[in-house]
Amino acid sequence: MNNDVIITCAVTGAGDTVDKHPGIPVTPGQIADAAIEAARCGAAVAHIHVRDPKTGAAGRDLDCYREVVDLIRSSDTDVVINLTAGMGGDFFPDEENPATGGPGTDMVGPDERLAHVEELRPEICSLDCGTLNFAEGTYISTPAYLRTMAERIKDCGVKPELECFDIGHVRFAAQLVAEGLIEDPPFFQLALGIPWGAPADTNTMAAMRNMLPANAEWAGFGISRLQMPMVAQSMLLGGHVRVGLEDNLYLDKGVPASNGDLVARAVEIVRLLGGRTLTPAEARQRLGLRGRT
Repeated sequence: MNNDVIITCAVTGAGDTVDKHPGIPVTPGQIADAAIEAARCGAAVAHIHVRDPKTGAAGRDLDCYREVVDLIRSSDTDVVINLTAGMGGDFFPDEENPATGGPGTDMVGPDERLAHVEELRPEICSLDCGTLNFAEGTYISTPAYLRTMAERIKDCGVKPELECFDIGHVRFAAQLVAEGLIEDPPFFQLALGIPWGAPADTNTMAAMRNMLPANAEWAGFGISRLQMPMVAQSMLLGGHVRVGLEDNLYLDKGVPASNGDLVARAVEIVRLLGGRTLTPAEARQRLGLRGRT
């Protein structure tokens, strides 16, 4: 069991949720405010995507990332900034020519996936450690891309959060560690319940945890109604936790949540299990972060 818990809040994500929840952060200002709200409620880390400010669709515009990061850094609230580097891997085969991408495809290489990370130098960025049948499409992240990205993330002094959506992703991420592409301590995020990745249950989380390098720090989460049960499960198995509107829209059945609500609920679960939540400064020390450059 882990009694000193880092809470990450994934504040908006890239999913088609804007029409399903009245408070999904969309504009850079709203996303920055959501990260600050989460920090004030007890999150040490804010995991950040950006969206098209006009439509709410998933985005990867560098200006939007720049505005979000500037707003958070200029605020009076400390939080570890964790920027996604996962956008640009969506592939939907064209019905007539499966070798080409059809509607919904957004495929780019390491240069574009890392442009905002290399310019803005967050303390953490995500690295999605494999290809996955994701809902009705496919998310593509090849071994060659991942090795290139891991090396470039390391070169700019950012800690990669090794996001693992299935058990083979853990295996490959551990290989990146073995090859020296990831600095100690490696930080794994076990992402459970994503269609069609690893299920959000005790056996799966324990199996993935058991494959981690001995010196790894790790967190785990489940989506939707399993978000809070997996908060408790991750802590009990020795990990940190993640909550937020990227992964779950409701505080209770039929009750829309805010990011602050979800963080506060996670803080309470940690407290009731006899633990405490770490501050951003304590999280930096625990994860071996270099701090903002």
